[in-house]
Amino acid sequence: MNKMMPSFRVLYLYLLLLCFIESLTSQDTITQGNFIRDGETLVSSNGFFELGFFSPGSPTLRYLGIWYRKSPSTVFWVANRNISINNDNGKGLLRLNDQGVLLLLDAKNNTMWSSDNSSTTTRIKANNPFAQLLDTGNLVVKNDALDPVWQSFDYPCDTLMPGMKLGWDQETGLDKVLSSWKSSDDPSQGDYINKIDRKGYPQYFQLRGSKVMYRAGSWNGKTFTGLPNPNPDPLVTSDFVVNEKEVYFTSELRNNSIFSRFVLLSSGVAQRFDWVIQTSSWQVTSTASLLQCENYAFCGANSICNSSDNPVCKCLRGYEPKNFKEWNVSVWNSGCTRRVSLDCGGGDGFKLYTSIKLPDTSFSWYNTTMNLGECKKTCLQNCSCAAYSNLDIRGQGSGCLLWLGQLLDMRQFPEGGQDLNVRVPASEQDHFRNEGRGSIGKKTVAGIVVGCAIFVMSFMILGLTLIAWKRKLRNSGKEVMDIPIFDLSIITKATDNFSTINKLGEGGFGPVYKGTLEDGQELAVKRLSAKSGQGIEELKNEIVLIAKLQHRNLVKLLGCCIVEDEKLLIYEYMPNKSLDQFIFDVTRSNLLDWPNRWNIIHGIARGLVYLHIDSRLRIIHRDLKTSNILLDAYMNPKISDFGLARTFWDDQVDANTDKIVGTHGYMPPEYILHGRFSMKSDVFSFGVIVLEIVIGKKNRGFLDQEYGLNLLGHAWRLWIQGRPMELLDECLKESCNESEVIRCIHVGLLCVQQKVEDRPDMSTVVLMLNGEKLLPQPKVPGFYTADGDGLADSKHEISQNEISQTMLEGR
Repeated sequence: MNKMMPSFRVLYLYLLLLCFIESLTSQDTITQGNFIRDGETLVSSNGFFELGFFSPGSPTLRYLGIWYRKSPSTVFWVANRNISINNDNGKGLLRLNDQGVLLLLDAKNNTMWSSDNSSTTTRIKANNPFAQLLDTGNLVVKNDALDPVWQSFDYPCDTLMPGMKLGWDQETGLDKVLSSWKSSDDPSQGDYINKIDRKGYPQYFQLRGSKVMYRAGSWNGKTFTGLPNPNPDPLVTSDFVVNEKEVYFTSELRNNSIFSRFVLLSSGVAQRFDWVIQTSSWQVTSTASLLQCENYAFCGANSICNSSDNPVCKCLRGYEPKNFKEWNVSVWNSGCTRRVSLDCGGGDGFKLYTSIKLPDTSFSWYNTTMNLGECKKTCLQNCSCAAYSNLDIRGQGSGCLLWLGQLLDMRQFPEGGQDLNVRVPASEQDHFRNEGRGSIGKKTVAGIVVGCAIFVMSFMILGLTLIAWKRKLRNSGKEVMDIPIFDLSIITKATDNFSTINKLGEGGFGPVYKGTLEDGQELAVKRLSAKSGQGIEELKNEIVLIAKLQHRNLVKLLGCCIVEDEKLLIYEYMPNKSLDQFIFDVTRSNLLDWPNRWNIIHGIARGLVYLHIDSRLRIIHRDLKTSNILLDAYMNPKISDFGLARTFWDDQVDANTDKIVGTHGYMPPEYILHGRFSMKSDVFSFGVIVLEIVIGKKNRGFLDQEYGLNLLGHAWRLWIQGRPMELLDECLKESCNESEVIRCIHVGLLCVQQKVEDRPDMSTVVLMLNGEKLLPQPKVPGFYTADGDGLADSKHEISQNEISQTMLEGR
């Protein structure tokens, strides 16, 4: 028995040692000399966050990241985002050395990433260091005095987390920015950056490379000036700090039981996600606006952009277009210039603009203690001062912000926004100079009386003329539309009497002509064919539906002209005509590289989301095809031709018709066979367009020689054989992003699935394209009649006779 005692003592000491080691490395902590291998993780004490290795794309490429534990695909920070570990050669590990430096090593002990930031900061001495994953999701290295030596929150990736600081720190020299992933399965730094720019009064920018794409603006005490709603956020409190040591934006959760994150997607779209406890899923609670007025300096200098106006760009008072010719054809980026020079001697005044996104503050001056009266006086004393406003809008307003030079990137909000006082010369103040004065002269009174009399008489004559004109229209069986009415003589002159030289193309209801007004503005004139027995109802339908739609990816209806046999619709002119004239043309297809096609696919999807969800009525287009996708001067897509469109109410899902009209190759099976249409009909058409954009060939007339398949069947067969890249148009090989191409093919096949219920809606499609939605495997596409794969899923094999009969009225 005595001989066994030493053995028990050894075992006892061994167990104590194990307990000691366990205490050094807890679930959320790595201590000096310890490590975690691929397959092991750290978990924060509240159980919300987890650190470990993951593969967003290829399973052999491994990254070290931090994710939301209830949603492992939600990775918000990546250590080695630009250099992956290849685990074909063995697993990597993360260890902490005695200097307090985290080292990410591959199986051959090569350092793939290090937290050593001594080149940018003064290192805090790390005695007895340890690394801990905090309950905020922040990975922090501390010393024995619990001073932070390094933290992951100082190096954001594509996600801004509560508690993170976005901005600049003088002490560390760090400029903390958000940078997008390259794609949904590649975390390396992508094209887009969101940052706080310190030039002038600091403001929030989005850049693509060195080009400014979007400006959220400067901070006004409640929000950024580019965001119109200053109301308190119920989930998050935000703050903006500007001092000699730091300039940064940060936010904190009001309640630790909820969670929120702000993500810069690889497409450049910024979205906020809130975690919904009831459904255990993320909900998109805000998406950066995609209106054209959000494009940086869309209207050029000294002008205001208003998406609800026509035209959207207007010069400020005292300014005129710098280039009238460009302005008249809706190219506004040259901006406006002063009509009359300022009088720096004291005669200048100010025009008040309300509900404004304040101009770019890169060239500005600010003071936190001045009141608005002192601010105005300071502006008048500086000949370079173009405008002034409060720096802080809280309470009665305080501080002074002056703009020195041009006023860039202004937008008119429907509500919210801020007041801006724009400097104008004396000659521009004449019409309001007498406001508030106590007396006026007799000559002025006489002038007013005579003027009023003339105005009343003119108004009565104009009213009688309009009544007679409307009665004439009613008597001829025509409705009066709530859009501008063009005189036929003006359109005839603009199109050179509908000359064949000005003919742009032939639509389903007649030809389309280019027209040029006397002021240089170019138009597209759609003329209903006199030979067609149909069309007037479709024409009226198009007017009613599109007249009040406003979206950057929908063509804009400028007016109409309905006189006896002439029925005309007047649209904004699209200089690059339609999409089909590029992608199906051997020569011109080379002008449309992959980045352009990627942008076009996204634009069409956003336009459909607006029609299906965001407009006041659900609008089903029913004739979506490449020839109805027009391209502006910058190759931005705009959906056109709403003659066949139909509206749904909120609770309506689908509808039926006995009259099958549309275009062969784009109509879904349930519409051709049963006359049933819904939003999923447009989704099917969109899927066809996506596949046509990728392959550069029409679905109609395409024949796979080996299997006798149409384009959809050909794409489906290549997909299930694991060869999707063989679909890609040869001219795109050099410019393409392979992961984007495969994602588009995947989404396209999901959209053209034979069963209606299998197809995603367009809001889901946008998330899929942006990489924010897991993509299911597609099922058999519509009209797939080949033997073998997927046919078991089809309840009805569609015969050639059925198709030919129902296509008699197709276009």
